[in-house]
Amino acid sequence: MRLKTAKILFIVGVLLQGGNSISADEPRDAESIATSGRHSSLTKTDHIHYEISFTAKRKENANVKIAQESNLQSNVFSKILLNKNDTTKLKAKPHLYLPNQSADMRVKELYPLRIEQVEQLVEQNSPELDIYRRKIEQEGYNLKQTKSGLLPTIDLNASPQYYVGDEYNDSKADTNSERLKTSLSIELNWSLLDPARSAEIAAAKDSYEKAKATYLIKLRDLQLQALNTYFLLQKSDEGVRIGEESILASEISLKDAKTRFESGLGTKLEVLEAETQLARDKQLLTSKQADQKINRSSLSEILNLQESIRPKAISPRQIIGFWNSTLEESIFSAYLFREELNTLRLDISINKSNANYALANSQPKISLFNTISKSYTEGEYASLDVDGSSFNNTVGVNAKWRFFDGGKANAKYKLSKSKAKESEARFANKRNAIRQEVSESFFKLKNASQDLVTSRLEIISTKESLRLARLRFKAGVGTQREVVNNQRDLTAAEVRYSDAITSYNTNLTELRRKTGMDYVACENDTKVPIQKIEISNDDLSNSSFPESNVCSNMAINNQD
Repeated sequence: MRLKTAKILFIVGVLLQGGNSISADEPRDAESIATSGRHSSLTKTDHIHYEISFTAKRKENANVKIAQESNLQSNVFSKILLNKNDTTKLKAKPHLYLPNQSADMRVKELYPLRIEQVEQLVEQNSPELDIYRRKIEQEGYNLKQTKSGLLPTIDLNASPQYYVGDEYNDSKADTNSERLKTSLSIELNWSLLDPARSAEIAAAKDSYEKAKATYLIKLRDLQLQALNTYFLLQKSDEGVRIGEESILASEISLKDAKTRFESGLGTKLEVLEAETQLARDKQLLTSKQADQKINRSSLSEILNLQESIRPKAISPRQIIGFWNSTLEESIFSAYLFREELNTLRLDISINKSNANYALANSQPKISLFNTISKSYTEGEYASLDVDGSSFNNTVGVNAKWRFFDGGKANAKYKLSKSKAKESEARFANKRNAIRQEVSESFFKLKNASQDLVTSRLEIISTKESLRLARLRFKAGVGTQREVVNNQRDLTAAEVRYSDAITSYNTNLTELRRKTGMDYVACENDTKVPIQKIEISNDDLSNSSFPESNVCSNMAINNQD
């Protein structure tokens, strides 16, 4: 029985070890596909040597990267949460929260954040949005108290009194008093005619709607800012990957240059050139790592995450979709969608209501009142019995009309009318600005789609150039400078392609924000050969974006 148990435990241990090794090797294999073009056509012996060296460097770099991720900085604990849908850890602290000690500020978790969660977290956590929610709430209360003027007011007054006193007289007998008096009255007032009331209610309604529109504007702006920061974080992550791979390639080139120099086939200049390129790649990696930390901190600030949590972008870094509407359709949709225009319309309406309110102050007002009172008295006053009660009911009308106010009402009327005209001019100015913003984003997106194609083709050509340069160098007909230059060109091409993806996705989300129209998401199984991707002058027209010119780049990236 013990032998069987030992065998079972041994088999389980082997399976667990194998599963761990597979999960650790998978990302390295995925990354090695992207760089296989650098050494795919070497001689058999050199190819094997290069493959083993490059893979060994990758494993060593992966171990270093895992160690860095586990520590973050010197003594920072990293914990990757596995449940992608669990956002309870990302709930913001109370508004008045302050950390008790510096240890509370240490980053302890890298939360795996998907792009789909960004907009939700902005709406959930942002204290700035909470300010605008409170403004909506305040304008709602203001509207409610303004509408209360349509209803009558009822006042209840009660006045119980107890009086005790003695009066001493020289000419007559002294008297004493002890009296209890209670009075109760109910007063009703109802404004029947008040020209200012309707204007005041109309302005309050418009202010309430303006508060809601302002909230929507801020929500959309913050969501766009968060998405753009997420794209920047993806870009910095890709920059770190490019820097690490460039360092690995430079280390191999330096090793080859030293080997040739020691064997008498190379020169000291080749070694120095390889060392220079390695120093440049290390500088690139340091810069990208700094960008990564900055972008994580920026995204954390926008999402109002806890001090101990930093976001980690885990969504695939790829083209998120393409624009399927023309420029004219986009501009027309923007006119209907943008709350900025709606707020200006509401400003015009509010100023007109204020103008009517100013004139109403010089118009007649009529109100109805009704007062019912009951009093009861018991005791004596000046030694006389005053027991008794009384009942009164008074109904009347109050009328008020200010005939002359020195021109104050008329001046306020003209002031509000002038502000309304100013808002109309602002509306026209904003309409033109929206048209320009949409056109600018549209053509920037067109340009970014072209950059995607050209930068991707540039990576393919520079990979082939680097491969040929290495072959020439190993055959003795090329120089180390050719290898270094082509390696530098490949790194620059990969950085430009990364910038192109970020620029494309950023402009696409900005166009969605400015028009209210959604883009068409790319299918994951898009398969388009490279030969089908062509650049023509039609790409700068006002037509919609062809899917083959954008989404196919993602498929090409996967094929490479």
